[in-house]
Amino acid sequence: MNWNGKNTMSSKGLEAFHLCKSYIVGSRKILVLDDVSLTVQIGGFVVVEGKSGSGKSTLLSLLSGLDRPDSGTIGLSGTDITNLSEDALAPFRNRTIGYVFQSFHLVPSLTAIENIAFPAELNRDPQAVQKAEELLHRVGLSQRKNNFPHQLSGGEKQRIAICRALINKPQIVFADEPTGNLDSANGKNIMELLLELRREFKTTLVLATHSSEISRQADHVFRLLDGRMIHSQEDED
Repeated sequence: MNWNGKNTMSSKGLEAFHLCKSYIVGSRKILVLDDVSLTVQIGGFVVVEGKSGSGKSTLLSLLSGLDRPDSGTIGLSGTDITNLSEDALAPFRNRTIGYVFQSFHLVPSLTAIENIAFPAELNRDPQAVQKAEELLHRVGLSQRKNNFPHQLSGGEKQRIAICRALINKPQIVFADEPTGNLDSANGKNIMELLLELRREFKTTLVLATHSSEISRQADHVFRLLDGRMIHSQEDED
């Protein structure tokens, strides 16, 4: 895939150029993202910060290939994912990207270990269950492997979701307000675990949050306001 003009895609990293996204609500067209561009170097911890309604979740959905922009381009590791067919995008996304949702998004009919193993099984990995067991042990939930989501606490569900996001050792993990549905103690524990596992797996983490406390831990912060990028600042520490 060739990138024209100034939109030159490097072979490594995540880059987005001039993203716009709108939704139709009744008879109104709501512009959610307005000409957003960014570059994320592989291997770091990046935060997209903004208040509720700023466009954070929409941006992560576009960057991860879960949704498509109205206009603009998105590239990951030299591949333009913007116009890939769903048949091509789904396996690429499963190999390359992990996602942690605020509301967990575990499959209710699958046990903890089955939820974790599922992405690896889609890749026809013969070690899917073994890898899931190792991850469960790593996050201290081996004893919960046969429990269904409704039998788990919020903190346990999010640990399962993190394991699921990491099982294929993705190049990049997106996390959309991963502590948003947790109390402060569980939220702190989940952030510590997520950052620790990011370092162990040597994966890039792009996390959406409204928390300035979480942003202070990041290598780079992008700030959104009303769908526009208002600030980009690297951590100078």
